[in-house]
Amino acid sequence: MSKKKNPNAPLMVIMTILAAAIIGCLVGAMLFIPSSDDSKEEKAQGVVGRISDNWDDQVSEDPDASQESGTQIPGYSAASMKEGDTSLLLRVGNPKDNKVGLIATVRLEDGTELYKSPVLEPGQGLEEIPLEKTLKKGEYNAEVYYQCVLLNKEHTPLNAAISAFTLYVD
Repeated sequence: MSKKKNPNAPLMVIMTILAAAIIGCLVGAMLFIPSSDDSKEEKAQGVVGRISDNWDDQVSEDPDASQESGTQIPGYSAASMKEGDTSLLLRVGNPKDNKVGLIATVRLEDGTELYKSPVLEPGQGLEEIPLEKTLKKGEYNAEVYYQCVLLNKEHTPLNAAISAFTLYVD
């Protein structure tokens, strides 16, 4: 008695392995999907800083303020850090009542860029920003350059604003 080989056997083995791989990938992906909550965070510029959707702009609401008050830009007077620090405690973000996106660039007066955010939608911001460079002891004239953009796919640029501050490095 001789056994006949099934000509489809190799194809069935390949299909079984492929199906197992697909199922394994789907199960693995589901294990790594973050649970949804109100504080979606994403890496900014591939570094430690976290952008939160629940960023508190710490702007007290004025019941007498007009709804047509324009775009709000956070302001600063001073910030401090230690020499060699790789992050700066500075509240950078887009107040929730704005109708535009903001790109925040923290830079020194001489143009040295310390941090540039992705487009921050209304209500998004950071409490602590990662620095691209460390600084030596001293007092620096610094600023946050806010580029306003439309919340469309192209992020069409609008106007810009600068919020100057003194940065103290101990």
